[in-house]
Amino acid sequence: MIHRDPSSAGAGAGPIHVGPRRIFLLVLDSLGVGAMPDAPEFGDAGAHTLDHICEAAGAPDAPRLRALGLGNIEGVEAFPASASPEAAFGKMSEASAGKDTTTGHWEMAGVPLDRAFPTFPDGFDDELLDAIAARTGVAGWLCNAPASGTAVIEQYGPEHVETGKLIVYTSADSVLQIAAHEGSFGLERLLEVCEVARELTLERGLARVIARPFVDAAPGAENRYERTYNRRDFSLTPPNPTVLDQLKSAGVPVVGVGKIEDIFAGHGLTQAVHTKGNDDGMVQTGALVRDLDRGLVFLNLVDFDMLFGHRRDPAGYRGAIEAFDRALAEIEADRREDDVFILTADHGNDPTNGDHTDHTREFVPLLVYGDRVQGGVSLGTRATFADIGATIADAFGVQYEGAGSSFLEEVLPRASQA
Repeated sequence: MIHRDPSSAGAGAGPIHVGPRRIFLLVLDSLGVGAMPDAPEFGDAGAHTLDHICEAAGAPDAPRLRALGLGNIEGVEAFPASASPEAAFGKMSEASAGKDTTTGHWEMAGVPLDRAFPTFPDGFDDELLDAIAARTGVAGWLCNAPASGTAVIEQYGPEHVETGKLIVYTSADSVLQIAAHEGSFGLERLLEVCEVARELTLERGLARVIARPFVDAAPGAENRYERTYNRRDFSLTPPNPTVLDQLKSAGVPVVGVGKIEDIFAGHGLTQAVHTKGNDDGMVQTGALVRDLDRGLVFLNLVDFDMLFGHRRDPAGYRGAIEAFDRALAEIEADRREDDVFILTADHGNDPTNGDHTDHTREFVPLLVYGDRVQGGVSLGTRATFADIGATIADAFGVQYEGAGSSFLEEVLPRASQA
């Protein structure tokens, strides 16, 4: 598509897109909308994060998401549809061979992966852990197996505090997670250990090293310990330039909110805003809706996944959807006429799945809306998350070299310029 500056259009100029000055890409981390055809290969046959939340805990009271058309997406049965959806709506297939955070976000930004990241179902070898210990001086390791993050700190937390040995664990994702008590071990020291671990795992192709700090829980709490929002993800660098890099190179501001900076290893951003969960993420995004002049805001809302998906808590997930819906309505009070909002997810995490506590291989929702966007348009089932990256580049008139196909023509009417 050819983009021209409307101010330079002279007599006889043809119809052109009047593109948005701002796009807000909001990722509801793990809100899948049904198992993909290859889900059985991932152990996820029959997964459906949204429908199963509704069936287990009742449909969320989420009037904005209903009005936008979340329930109109093909395959969504348990969340109510709208008679006149405000958004263009559809769902997206993941073209990459994975179901993890890094893979989903990279594909969204135009870089799908043709090979899955390596996983470590038997834990990590002694050679690697000994090398990390030798470089950092840590006393040793506890667990070293796939585990639930909340359960593992309850089980090994006392021994960690007593001995100084770090809790290391993994999951079905390509991730090495290191947990430590902020008081007895120290947050900065934990981050230093994770930086060394990231360096020593680069050649192995591990997607992420995650620092998982925790503290003593409040008196009377159910558990002895609780994780904090001081987590940090140390990611690989995407193998090719993303749409974020291309926007930044073209002078378009790119603001990453939440763990976006970590997921992209700091690449492609002009500003990074770290947050303390969903509520804070929406507050920070609301400030950008009020104040940002131009550019892309890319937000990850981690609590859906971290607090409710992995913990298999459909009622908590339902409440988080309702809280997001209220916050979305609040920040929209300051949206501008030419803004475009895109709501989606990066994978599924069906909280009713009893076979495992990891992500689920699912389609993800796609809702696109704004004052100038044609509501009620069905975007169907997109072949790849990368269609988002292609569309964002198209909207900002930036040369794009990533995967995917733009759907801008389908949602944004052309305007004649004199």
